[in-house]
Amino acid sequence: MSRACSISVRRLYGKARVCRMWGIPRSTHYARLQAVQRPAEPKRRGRKPVVSDEAVVLEIRAVLAQAEAFGIRGEGYRKVWARLRHKGIPISKERVRRLMRLHGLQSPHRAQRVRGPRVHDGSIIPEAPNRIWGTDATQVFTRQEGTATVFVAVDHFVGDVVGIHAARRATRFEALEPVYQGVREHFGPLAEGIAEGLILRHDHGSQYMSRHFQEEIAFLGIESSPSFVKAPEGNGVAERFIRTLKEQLLWAHTYNTVEELRQALLEFKERFNKHWLLQRHDYATPAEVRAAYGSIADAALCANEGEAPTPC
Repeated sequence: MSRACSISVRRLYGKARVCRMWGIPRSTHYARLQAVQRPAEPKRRGRKPVVSDEAVVLEIRAVLAQAEAFGIRGEGYRKVWARLRHKGIPISKERVRRLMRLHGLQSPHRAQRVRGPRVHDGSIIPEAPNRIWGTDATQVFTRQEGTATVFVAVDHFVGDVVGIHAARRATRFEALEPVYQGVREHFGPLAEGIAEGLILRHDHGSQYMSRHFQEEIAFLGIESSPSFVKAPEGNGVAERFIRTLKEQLLWAHTYNTVEELRQALLEFKERFNKHWLLQRHDYATPAEVRAAYGSIADAALCANEGEAPTPC
């Protein structure tokens, strides 16, 4: 169109006038023109190799065939590159790797297994208390005894602290203490199957995955529920409480001994359960939520037994 001649003035229209009439920038026209003229495959950048790719592929096949004749199968690109260098062929390892990948000459490797989901994509909040507990640990520094480990256990429905403990050594035995506290308070004395139906969510820490820890919670009737690796959302209730614990206590105060820290944690547990407001419970405290649910459960039990709810 730009090379067409106007009948009235006998002059070429020109690219500027045509682009203006069509409503497109001239840069767009030139970019499209270059795209049409550009070759389908760009030329190789840099110096031309001494040995062409076709010749290198033939040499690679010969090297693999020779190695297989010696009873060696599945040679990788590094060893193939070394054998080519021994034959006097100047080539880089990455070029050998690229050519072997393009022509299906790479060594066989183990096929990946089909695995389940590795991320948290659901809800971890149950429909009642004492269905799921979450446990986790963090560290804090004491002046006289150095680093101490704080273990917590939190109810996923209520959000209250069922157990909290501090110890100088982060062992599997110390990790069980918050669980023991919660079982004694909400189920009764430690006995076989006393906490049947309870699920314990934890991460893959060595304390929680140890045989002693797993056998002990199984003895109590608690089902182990490890969260996904590198997915802290699966243990989000305990993780969120530890953040609150750090902001309200651990980062705000310093302690001389581990015993002093442990007593402060027990006091914080009482304050948190009685006075901390939870948004997901319409800004009620954990103690109020647990008490209200206990009243509802008692009323339902009395109704099932055919009695009036008042005596219960």
